[in-house]
Amino acid sequence: MRLNSIHWSVLFLSWLLALPAHGLDQAVEDLRRTGKAFAAVARDVSPSVVFIEVEGAAPARSTMPLQPPFGDEWPFGRDFFERFFGDRLPQGPQSGTPRGRRAIGQGSGFVLSVDDGLLEDKTYILTNNHVVASAEKIRVRFQDGREFDAEIVGRDPRSDLAVIAIEAGGMTALPLGDSSALEVGEWVVAIGNPFGLQHTLTVGVVSAKGRTSLGINDYEDFIQTDAAINPGNSGGPLVNLDGKVVGVNTAIFSRSGGYMGLGFAIPINLAKTIADQLIDKGEVTRGYLGIVIQQLTAGLAESFDIEPGSGIVVAQVSEDSPADQAGLRQGDVIVAYRGAPVRDVGRFRNEVALTAPGSRVMLGVLRDGERLDLPVTVGELSEDEQTEQAALQSSEELGLAVQTITPELARQFDAEPGEGVVVAGVKRGSVADTAGIEPGAVILQVNRKPVSSAAEFERAVGAASKDQRVLLLVRQDGAQRFVALSW
Repeated sequence: MRLNSIHWSVLFLSWLLALPAHGLDQAVEDLRRTGKAFAAVARDVSPSVVFIEVEGAAPARSTMPLQPPFGDEWPFGRDFFERFFGDRLPQGPQSGTPRGRRAIGQGSGFVLSVDDGLLEDKTYILTNNHVVASAEKIRVRFQDGREFDAEIVGRDPRSDLAVIAIEAGGMTALPLGDSSALEVGEWVVAIGNPFGLQHTLTVGVVSAKGRTSLGINDYEDFIQTDAAINPGNSGGPLVNLDGKVVGVNTAIFSRSGGYMGLGFAIPINLAKTIADQLIDKGEVTRGYLGIVIQQLTAGLAESFDIEPGSGIVVAQVSEDSPADQAGLRQGDVIVAYRGAPVRDVGRFRNEVALTAPGSRVMLGVLRDGERLDLPVTVGELSEDEQTEQAALQSSEELGLAVQTITPELARQFDAEPGEGVVVAGVKRGSVADTAGIEPGAVILQVNRKPVSSAAEFERAVGAASKDQRVLLLVRQDGAQRFVALSW
């Protein structure tokens, strides 16, 4: 059970009262030094953190009911992962803004360190893509009150990162840390503009690392933290006690729209790689193998006669792709990439994506119990070649493996990307098999709610696991039907 701030306060006071006098003095002094450390971070970092205000065309009204965190006014209440773009405030009981009006959004960002440090005539600022994606006008404000118009240098929706620039030099850039060296339990500080409250500092610890397959971005390797972050913190820095940036705050888990102890930041090592490409050429080039991959669950591991977590399964190989040309086959288990062990689908996708196209790398695979090392020349991921992003999700309860619908799969199965998931496999004798669900079917809804990705499907089925029954809307053989499954 997660302890809230009141519980921590009670435990802390109990600890203080239990200390002898000399121990109490020392404990207070230690806390005073800790507070001074946080204050020093705030002094050093805040001047380089900016408040971002964007203006763009307003979307049409939505009939989605509001579930605000503070009453009946703000449209932040959505289950699961919520962006915190300082959302657009509604003008009445409906979300959205009437056509013709302007929408104002808010977020955060920070001055990015580039190769030559400070620039004479331009300053680059790193933020989230969803902060500026629909912006027609961008204004940034520094802690000292200076304001500048900004322009977009480059955006990368797949990682949710963007770089903007202002025509002004001499701004102090934040030093960058090494996010790979970050440890669970380490103190971190989030600085940003939650709900438009500029230069707010909150403190917490790293509660987990390497969070993937959350369904937030196409490419994920999140740092999880309990430092309080809220709508408007998007794009702000997550820093360590040395004042070095270790992450870019991006998303929260919330059922109310506000802080619930789970925040997610993009590791700065990944963010810097993306930002460098955006500054250099305005876009990101990613590596491509041409395979659909699947996590090696306990059930699959038993079928392949290997240990769970020992690799990932190749579920599909695209014809004439780099993987096909290298001899990779469906059913191969990838256990190593460039000499490093492979255990997680999300991290493998990130590694491939960050590999420069044209690079020749070695894939270690298990095939029928035999270890093979296959050299492969990495290709370049285009808009139509997105199979690496569409890893399979398996539902052991239902006996289904499903896949996010990419443009390539959409053409193959007469579907629309983002509308449902395609069934990639059905376990013989499972409840799905008994109900007549076949590979190639498209599942549009789970318990009367639309699903748009494999990760979203898995979460929806997981939420129904307590009742051990689920209602699916399935399109198969050109017809739609509801299928009730129990297990």
